[in-house]
Amino acid sequence: MISRPVTILTLLTALNLLNYLDRLVVSAVLPKIEAALGLTKVVEGTLATVFLVGYFATSPIFGTLADRGKRKGLIAIGVAVWSAATIASGLATGMWSLLAARAVVGVGEASYATIAPTIIDDIAPPEKKGRWLAVFFAMTPVGAALGYFTGGIVEHHYGWRAAFFVAGGPGMVLALLCLLMTEPARRTVTARENPLAAVKALLPFTLYRRGVLGYAAYTFFVGGFSYWAPTFLYEHHRMDLGRANFVFGAVTVAGGAIGTAIGGFLGDRAARAPRGEASADLDAARGYLIVCAAGAAIAAPLAVAAFLAPTATSFFAWAFVCEVAIFIATSPVNAVILRAVPVERRASAMALAILAIHLLGDLWSPPLIGKVADLARSAGAANPMQLAMLPLPVAMAGAALAWWVRPARQHA
Repeated sequence: MISRPVTILTLLTALNLLNYLDRLVVSAVLPKIEAALGLTKVVEGTLATVFLVGYFATSPIFGTLADRGKRKGLIAIGVAVWSAATIASGLATGMWSLLAARAVVGVGEASYATIAPTIIDDIAPPEKKGRWLAVFFAMTPVGAALGYFTGGIVEHHYGWRAAFFVAGGPGMVLALLCLLMTEPARRTVTARENPLAAVKALLPFTLYRRGVLGYAAYTFFVGGFSYWAPTFLYEHHRMDLGRANFVFGAVTVAGGAIGTAIGGFLGDRAARAPRGEASADLDAARGYLIVCAAGAAIAAPLAVAAFLAPTATSFFAWAFVCEVAIFIATSPVNAVILRAVPVERRASAMALAILAIHLLGDLWSPPLIGKVADLARSAGAANPMQLAMLPLPVAMAGAALAWWVRPARQHA
């Protein structure tokens, strides 16, 4: 059995890396899929939307189940489903089969993404919760970068279909390891409760609502940016697709890892509750939100500079510092979701947050960017992808506004 907390963290962190690799490998090969299957930009953007429909529509169900009982079986099922569906993406013969496969990837990832952070929050030492979550969420940029690397390299040598086969295989093995985890003891919701009742129980928590609202705007930006960046470089800056994926992946992993580490460190410092034990979790959530707001406020103007950069080199320079600022919020915002609600509600809180941030966020940004690019191209615009990307920083500014709260009062 896998019982040591550090080992459990390692396993869940490795799975989070695969989570984002499988999610973003499609972005790395979009131009090749477009050529092979004859897709429009708006349909390519819809590949992200159907993934998210499967993702957020099922996350409340998994959250409710996890709050009532064992979690490791749900995680194992989710990992196996998303891995099989990633492989099926490489077997697609047209628009509809590819859309169906991506939707099922979302269902599988919903189980894992809802539950894994709650286990880490249970096993982490109290003074290191932010840093342990930062380790877990550091795999967001690393996994995304590996998705770009894998897609770019494998597509170059073996074609776009092979990229999905390579991405989906490892998850099948790790799914079995999940069954060997020893789950930490915790309080559970004993009464049988439908997902709607669980949602109603979470709405009174103000810091939770603000955290989720800002996270939705943040996700609108991140979803659109990460999905279309390789295509933006390929079409706007005329880069080779393989090189665009490689360099953007390197920028993402470096900027994301630095930003996530900074966010975990600053979050733990800001979350040190100045008042009594009874209010410690709420004071911690308030401190985490302030860190999130600062990162988003810095990122918004940097994103504008990146999209207006005249060369690919200057784009990468601006994008790097922008991604550092963006990923500062990664660990703290998830800590807000967990700390702003009672412990027995945390899986449901994570599930509702997943539903809300995608329903209000990146469900729309990839297809909207694609639609704007299609319209701009039809109108004869010189830089259609640049025009399509420029509205994204407005969403990041909105995240900063939603997250800003007054610091907790200091008491002697």
